[in-house]
Amino acid sequence: MSHLTTLLPFGLPPPELARDLLRELKLPAFATLMARAKKEHSRQEFDDFARALPHEMWLSSQFSLPSFAPVSAEPRQDAHNSPALACAAMRALGLSVDEGVWFMLHPAHIHIARDHLVLTDIRQIGLSESDARELFDAAAPLFAEEGRPLLYGNANTWFMRADDWQGLITSTPDATCGHNIDIWMPQGDGAQAWRKLQNEVQMLWFAHPLNERRERQGKQSVNSLWLWGGAAATAPTVGQYEAFNLPDGFVGLGQYAKAAHADASVAGIIAAKPGRGLLVLDQLIEPALTGEWSSWLQELQTLESTCFAPVLQAMQQGQLDSLSLIITDSTHVLELAASRLSLKKFWLKPALTRLLP
Repeated sequence: MSHLTTLLPFGLPPPELARDLLRELKLPAFATLMARAKKEHSRQEFDDFARALPHEMWLSSQFSLPSFAPVSAEPRQDAHNSPALACAAMRALGLSVDEGVWFMLHPAHIHIARDHLVLTDIRQIGLSESDARELFDAAAPLFAEEGRPLLYGNANTWFMRADDWQGLITSTPDATCGHNIDIWMPQGDGAQAWRKLQNEVQMLWFAHPLNERRERQGKQSVNSLWLWGGAAATAPTVGQYEAFNLPDGFVGLGQYAKAAHADASVAGIIAAKPGRGLLVLDQLIEPALTGEWSSWLQELQTLESTCFAPVLQAMQQGQLDSLSLIITDSTHVLELAASRLSLKKFWLKPALTRLLP
């Protein structure tokens, strides 16, 4: 038996634009899969101020990530923290981590709005390795002075050790993106120390020559760091999923999977016949976070030909036995399940109405 679970973050359009956006789409394969699938769960709603987006929470829940919550926390309080991914992300980038408590750090741009500060999409920073190293080398002594070792992972992801910050509550950058950062700033043990260190980095980088060059080039300044993903060093517990195309920030989950593959094509996944495959389609995240709905439409139209049409054909031809569709927006998750048998319900006409609120 071959089963594929497909996670489509931000596949649910915003309620106020949903009908107008869906009128622009021609997705016969996706519409067929949706119309003939059964609903696994009614549309689940999440807190507007959750510290991770619904797709991030769902994805993390599929793997045996360690809990990262204060010792005194009430049961399930860790669900309100960002996923404990730092150590897994370190290993994925070839860094050794045998002990300690670690956090992920991303070079970021914080925009000054009229009366608050807003974190912009970290994907838009676009740092080269040489530029990132320049900023890292400038900031590292500040961390060393505080006894917080700073490690370089790649241009977009660094790591900090803080053993006494066990249980610090943090937020993912995508959950924070576009909002007043005060609500999503770290809370708990270590929060005040982090704000002090973050402010020192911001002051150091404010007049850094790299930012002066970026401003002359019309690029965003790199004026802050975003911290999240706190985790204690523990050995991963391997699960049953064969994971394909895990998104940025979550590639460390591959260590908890039976196998993990990057840049996999849908044709290759179907040919591999995974017993329990998990495919993440993250192409809609960036346009949804930045409100570029014309790009969102284009990306979804591309997914019709590169993913949904091949998957539908594979199910009709017996190459794939069943499919789960996990579709989200910023506050909801919709779960659907299709099988070869359910696709034979020809009287159910293709429709995208399940995407409507």
